[in-house]
Amino acid sequence: MTKRSPLGVFFFSLITIGIYSWYWLVKTKGELNGRGASVPTAWIWLIPFVGYLYWLVKYSEGVATATGGKKSTGAAFLWLFLLSVIGQAVLQSSYNELT
Repeated sequence: MTKRSPLGVFFFSLITIGIYSWYWLVKTKGELNGRGASVPTAWIWLIPFVGYLYWLVKYSEGVATATGGKKSTGAAFLWLFLLSVIGQAVLQSSYNELT
């Protein structure tokens, strides 16, 4: 996994009004898949509401797989769904520990 600053992830997402947040999700999806996860393509986001929720669940399962269970599926989902950008910064901190 690529080392990124958790604060950078947080502030870039705020500065770009969420565009970097989408970019970060897609880039880390590829890195998670490289570590054995099976997160589907982000094109599924085009299905209103349900597509994004389904993708977040699959992404969260990928987090649990890639971290070897250090982050649970439920915890990753709650971080991303409820706290969005803050959750991404927390997960990036966990990803930095994997490298």
